[in-house]
Amino acid sequence: MLFQLMRMGLPPVATPRVLGVDDFALYADVYGTLLVDADTRLPIELWAGRDVGQLASWLRAHSGVEVVCRDGSLVYRQGIAEGAPDAVQVSDRFHLWQGLSKRVSDIAAAHRGCLAAAVREPEPAPPPSDEPYEAADTPALRHAKQLFETVQGYTGTDRSLSAIARDLGLNRRTVAKYARAACWQECVRRTPPRRSTSLDPYLEYLKQRWEEGEHTATVLHQEIAATGYGGHYQRVKMAIAPLRRGLPIDTPRERPPSPRQVARWITTTPSKRGLHPTEALRRLFEHCPELDQTHTLVRQFTAMLDARDAVPLPAWLDKLAASGLSALRAWPTPSAKTSRQSCRGSPPRSTPASTKAGSRT
Repeated sequence: MLFQLMRMGLPPVATPRVLGVDDFALYADVYGTLLVDADTRLPIELWAGRDVGQLASWLRAHSGVEVVCRDGSLVYRQGIAEGAPDAVQVSDRFHLWQGLSKRVSDIAAAHRGCLAAAVREPEPAPPPSDEPYEAADTPALRHAKQLFETVQGYTGTDRSLSAIARDLGLNRRTVAKYARAACWQECVRRTPPRRSTSLDPYLEYLKQRWEEGEHTATVLHQEIAATGYGGHYQRVKMAIAPLRRGLPIDTPRERPPSPRQVARWITTTPSKRGLHPTEALRRLFEHCPELDQTHTLVRQFTAMLDARDAVPLPAWLDKLAASGLSALRAWPTPSAKTSRQSCRGSPPRSTPASTKAGSRT
C-alpha cells in the first residue's frame, strides 16, 4: 500500500494569494526554505538554501501572489522585491512578536538600575537577644548547653584537654571547642543559608493566610497554585511547618529580575501572570515610568492583534513616536494602509490575518 501511495503524483499546486516564506536549520549552518499557502496552511515548496534568485524565480513563475508573509531576512526581502515587486510584504505574527519582545528586553536592559525596585523589601529583623537560641528549645541545643557547662566546669583545674576528653568520652577537638568558647551558643552548628526556591515569592502570602486562620497545607497549596505556583504540595507543607511551632517563615532576600525576565513578564497576558510577577511589575512600574509606558504600549498593541483591528493603529504609532523609547521606536512598524490590507484581506485563521501590523518594505 505504501508503495502504491508513493507512486501517486502530488496534486497540482495553485498559486496562493497569500504566501508564507521562512527558513529552517537542517543542521549547523545549513538552512532550507519553506513556502506555505497561508490561506490553507499547506506546504507548497521546500528547497535547500536561502537564495535570492531561487525565490525570485519561483515568484516570477507563479504570478498572482498578492501578499508575502516573511521574517526579517534581507535575503527574502530582496527575492520578493525582484520576483513579485507588486506584492505587499508583511511580517508574520511570530516574528513580529519576537521582535517586539527583543525591543522590550533592550528597554529593560537600559533601565537595569531600576530592576531592583521589583524586589520586595525584606521585613526588619528582630533585635538580637542575649540568648538567641533559648527560644528554640530543642534536644540538640540543650545538649550543647549542658556539654558547655560540663567542659567549663573543668576550667581552672590541672587536667589537660586530652584527659577531659577521656573522662567525657569525647573527641579532643570537641572538648577544645567548648573550652575556648565564650558561651554555649558559639558551639552550635549554624545552618548555612538555604538557596532560593520557586516558593519564595509566595511565603509572605502563606504567612498572611496563616495569620488569618488557614492552617491546612492542602488548601494553601491550592490557593497559590491558582496564582501561578507550580511546585509540589510537600514544599508548602514543609514551609509552614515552622509556623506550627511558633517560628517565623524564612524569607530570603530576592535577586533582582533580569531584563529578559522583565520583558517576559511585560509581554505575558496579565491574566496568565502569576502572583509574583504581578506584584513585582507593580513595584517596578511605580519606580520606573519608562517601563510602565512600555507595558502600556505593548498591551495596546496586543489588543489590536487579538481583536484583529487596525483602526487604532495610527493613533498607537503616534503614541509610540512621542514616547521617547528609542529602542521601541526602532522596531519595524507598518503604515496604517498596509496593516488594514493585511487584516481585512486575509481569512480569519491565516498567518497575515493574525499579523495586523506587518512591516512594509
